[in-house]
Amino acid sequence: MTTRDIMGAYVERLLEGLAGIDLAKLEGLRVGWDAGNGAAGPALEALAARLPGEHHLLFTEVDGHFPNHHPDPTVEANLTDLRALVADKQLDFGVAFDGDGDRIGAIDGTGRIIWGDQLLMIYAEDLLKNRPNATIIADVKASRVLFDRVAQLGGEPLMWKTGHSLIKSKMKETGAPLAGEMSGHVFFADDYYGFDDALYAGVRLLAASARLGQSVTQLRGAIPPMRNTPELRFQVDESRKFAAMAEIAGRLTTNPGPAVESVNAIDGVRVNTADGWWLLRASNTQDVLVARAESETPEGLDRLLAQIDEQLALSGLERGESIGH
Repeated sequence: MTTRDIMGAYVERLLEGLAGIDLAKLEGLRVGWDAGNGAAGPALEALAARLPGEHHLLFTEVDGHFPNHHPDPTVEANLTDLRALVADKQLDFGVAFDGDGDRIGAIDGTGRIIWGDQLLMIYAEDLLKNRPNATIIADVKASRVLFDRVAQLGGEPLMWKTGHSLIKSKMKETGAPLAGEMSGHVFFADDYYGFDDALYAGVRLLAASARLGQSVTQLRGAIPPMRNTPELRFQVDESRKFAAMAEIAGRLTTNPGPAVESVNAIDGVRVNTADGWWLLRASNTQDVLVARAESETPEGLDRLLAQIDEQLALSGLERGESIGH
């Protein structure tokens, strides 16, 4: 048996994400990073030592007890330490990772969260400058703003099923160079391997800011504000969840009602109305249904949630209190 240390080679490969960029543009950059005591910590230390600019690191020691906070960068409470670091040191932005380093979270210089679909908007704007007409894939939970923005930028937006293996398969099928999920999985097949490496996604955020000539805070600020719910998860018996979704999809397909403009049934149901859209789908891994809604107004959001509740009631279910991941 032979043992080979590949950390150096891995970091070199990550740094290729900055290829073609005048590194002098990044020398003044100041970034915070939170590894959350997850597996990305040692690689993050090695990477940050090689990146241009000033880098402040949190919780890089691998500890499966996660003594500082749970390493899920899509939960706002888990970004508290990173927010405090960015504010205290007046950093340009912050990046956080999950436990095994395949999901990314981020905040801008003012502490605003950059959600998964918003990160994908930034990556898409950068990528489409060199790859016009490219297909960009996002899951059914992503904002309508993302799909509209990709189209405006000259790309081909494609909505697909939630689940990183499903997204990767669709990327191979379509030749898409970029895909992402609300969960923080971002997949680069553009100058990379088509899988979800959050450290590489962090490097590409630096690269996008440099190439687009805007700070991450400016890029986040340019994204139109929408009112949306977080991911609402509520327990439904395993034997009932798929059957209920089939009933709801059947009703919305055959008798959608006057408020419904269109229904996408690729993964559960995503329903478009004049108020915005709402989603209801069965989890692939748990005995829960997942709901989400997005509108431009609070009143519109209330109407969308009422439509979700109406469909659930027709199948003998209720949304109830949302449970954690």
